[in-house]
Amino acid sequence: MRDMKYNLFVDESCHLEHDKIPIMCIGYIKVPKLVYAELREALLKVKFQFQTPAEIKWSKLSRSRLPLYKCLVDFFFDNPLEFRCVLVKYKDRLSHKDFNQGSHDNFYYKMMYYLLRPNPSGSQYRVFIDIKDTRGKDRLLKIDEVFKNHHHGDSPFIHYQNLRSHESVFFQLADLFIGSVAYKNRRVSGELIENKLKDEFVDYLEQKSGFVLNEGTPIWESKFNIFDFQPKSIVK
Repeated sequence: MRDMKYNLFVDESCHLEHDKIPIMCIGYIKVPKLVYAELREALLKVKFQFQTPAEIKWSKLSRSRLPLYKCLVDFFFDNPLEFRCVLVKYKDRLSHKDFNQGSHDNFYYKMMYYLLRPNPSGSQYRVFIDIKDTRGKDRLLKIDEVFKNHHHGDSPFIHYQNLRSHESVFFQLADLFIGSVAYKNRRVSGELIENKLKDEFVDYLEQKSGFVLNEGTPIWESKFNIFDFQPKSIVK
């Protein structure tokens, strides 16, 4: 019998194959099912206190919203929530022909595998993925197949479902953190120009987490984990 149950809310940024963006980030917010309703209600109260009924998104960061977004960071670190993401650098180096059977979709499933795999098999997980396109159902079936094969039919990932980001405040928190990681890496690479407001928020998140967002964290870090994945260059 598996002891604990969790809900994982998965979001992604810069995931398209030909978007000319050098990085990709996919990650989740992990919520213990036992306190899910309590934490959800508390997060909604935080939004209400700041009179912000609208959806929380990294792209909507503004001077007026900055105090709310910092408060959400505090909320995350004060409660039993976890964040993990896979940060793909140098996306232009990807050789799907050599490593992914010629398919960007296969690469996506591989990254999803790297993202979810570290979760202990002694617990159960319900995985909710933000809808990005019309192929969501097929992707869920494939991810389910991957983990059932890995766990010989006894996968701890017992449920997969597509939802839209406005349907869960935890998706919105994942979007905020993933957007921050993606932004920091695009800034460091010189792709994006300075944005003092976003830089201030990133600095705050780095201070609270104890990690810089453009590097991987120790593999044993569970509260705020970044897995730094760098494709190898192929010498022809």
